[in-house]
Amino acid sequence: MGLAQAYKMAIKSIFGNKVRSMLTMLGVIIGVAAVIASVAFAQGSTKSITDKLEALGTNMIQISIPGRSSNRKVTLNDLLDFADQNSDSIALIAPQTSSSMTVKNGTSTRTTTVLGTTEDYQEIKSIEVSSGRFLLSFDTEYRQKVAIVGTAVVNDIFGGANPLDSSIKINGDTYKVIGILKETAGGQDSSDDDRVIIPVSTAMRMMKVSAISNFTVQATSADTVNIAMEKLNDYLFSIYKSTNSYRVFNQAQMLDTMNSVTGTMMVVLGGIATISLVVGGIGIMNIMLVSVTERTREIGIRKAIGAKKKNIMVQFLIEALMVTGMGGLVGIAMGLAIIKFVLGGFKIVPEVYSMTWILISLGVSVIVGVIFGLFPAYKAANLNPIEALRTE
Repeated sequence: MGLAQAYKMAIKSIFGNKVRSMLTMLGVIIGVAAVIASVAFAQGSTKSITDKLEALGTNMIQISIPGRSSNRKVTLNDLLDFADQNSDSIALIAPQTSSSMTVKNGTSTRTTTVLGTTEDYQEIKSIEVSSGRFLLSFDTEYRQKVAIVGTAVVNDIFGGANPLDSSIKINGDTYKVIGILKETAGGQDSSDDDRVIIPVSTAMRMMKVSAISNFTVQATSADTVNIAMEKLNDYLFSIYKSTNSYRVFNQAQMLDTMNSVTGTMMVVLGGIATISLVVGGIGIMNIMLVSVTERTREIGIRKAIGAKKKNIMVQFLIEALMVTGMGGLVGIAMGLAIIKFVLGGFKIVPEVYSMTWILISLGVSVIVGVIFGLFPAYKAANLNPIEALRTE
């Protein structure tokens, strides 16, 4: 019996039991779709974060000082003086202190991120204001109660109306709206559009913060980033005497860390999804064993008229491969649909299609068909033709 004949018999068997064949394929379909969708989610998350980090520029440096004591602290003025002394490598420094707070306009309230910073934050982060203005040095120096609001806040508590020169309350204190941030994320919740920016001096008093823990530094160029980082490390070490008390890192280091984390997440998600392929393979083996039992007499007749063991074995292996192959193709289509209409359609993460993982998932589904089809095929091939013919 040739391969063409084996394929015809396999197709006849599959379509002769449509419901059973569909249920058999279901495990493979779900497994392949889960692998593709899970990997796409991980890669989409990575792309989203990477794009944001890269948009900040290659000359950006972050300073984090989580541990402080009363006799060891560095202030914004200290860092600004240090920047002036090293203007060849350090261009700007902006502090950041933030907290989740309740913002109110009349009877409308919203919980959003309130960020305290200075006027230099606008240039460092390339922030644009659609109307009004950003912070000025005057606002920080005199602790002015002014605020720049994002469009998500405007749409929620102002109903989309122009809030310029209106008043809002942040934790009970009244602030004047002096600017509206240019929309960058479609006004979505928990994005850069969902925040309120106020002077850092005002924020520290309102948040009862005695010292700033986070600073963003802009090096004069991408070429001076390492020089600036070395100088900052030396300066902070001279104050804290321990590298455990602070951290200085740039965008490249953040990207490396993010890629490492998401790479691990992708493998874990892919591994979990692959388990469903194995479960689907077990289902295939069970159904194939049932099929062998049902077709015992047919196998006996074929062996009696000259079919060899390898012919019987090839027939059942091809049948298992066709089930998993068809299930794999349907699973790929389902996975791509999830990426397009769920992940991308609802803007959960950017759409990312990985041909490598699509081929891997299809390959694994075929391998599953071979592995879990071997035992039923071997059992069918080794049936005694006389006993098989006696089966009713």
